[in-house]
Amino acid sequence: MNRDDAFPTALQAALLMVAQLLVQLVVGAALYDARGMLGLTDSQSWALQAVISNGVVFATVMHARGLTYRELFHPAGTSMRATAFRLVPWVLLLVPALTLGISIIEVVLTRAFPLSESQQAMFERMGGSDLATMLVACVIAPAVEEMFFRGIILRGFLRRYSRAQAIWGSAVLFGLAHLNLYQFVAATLMGAVSGWLYARSRSLVPCIALHASYNGLLTALALLQSGDASMTLPPTLWIGGLVLAAIGAVSLSRHFDRDDADDARRS
Repeated sequence: MNRDDAFPTALQAALLMVAQLLVQLVVGAALYDARGMLGLTDSQSWALQAVISNGVVFATVMHARGLTYRELFHPAGTSMRATAFRLVPWVLLLVPALTLGISIIEVVLTRAFPLSESQQAMFERMGGSDLATMLVACVIAPAVEEMFFRGIILRGFLRRYSRAQAIWGSAVLFGLAHLNLYQFVAATLMGAVSGWLYARSRSLVPCIALHASYNGLLTALALLQSGDASMTLPPTLWIGGLVLAAIGAVSLSRHFDRDDADDARRS
């Protein structure tokens, strides 16, 4: 493919995000009228808005660009099962350190820039401990968001820009999509790690595994302890998380380097 034909450009990606926001507003208005009849809580309504709006936009782009789900989800030459067995166990080792580190960043931000009443209400709407909300947050949303931000946006960026520009550009857009300072930094960092996984593996399998497990662990911690609890965790947990993350990162890099060497020999 010609570099100039790669979709989307940075401007097109920004316009896709605007479209996604507009769709989310429309869906939110529709759910506001229907949530009483459907029995939706505020957190369930919020989660459905995000999932449906992302899904509508990436499905429209897929249809317009003639993409199949195989091309979107797993364009790598290996099978999805093989990719999952080879990479996902090492990806999971990254999650504890990422969760702890990002939790610290969010605590520091909320202390430096205290939440307003409207922001507190927003996060309360986004949170929820019921099964439906957790299913959306930990399973459905990670799959849909990864398909949009990595499968559509990063996939196009990698064909047009350098790898670093593509990864960080898509990660920043992922952070901006959360529409608040407190989640921007966390989402950008998560987007960068997920982007690195996609750029090296050419598969959404490890990206979704990372995103889903991160959301799942974050949800579990929120149910078990206060938001500031990560500041007082014993050093052994921090050391253990960092050691696991180092093992996971080194193992993933070796797998990717081996794949690159195999591709070079075949070419």
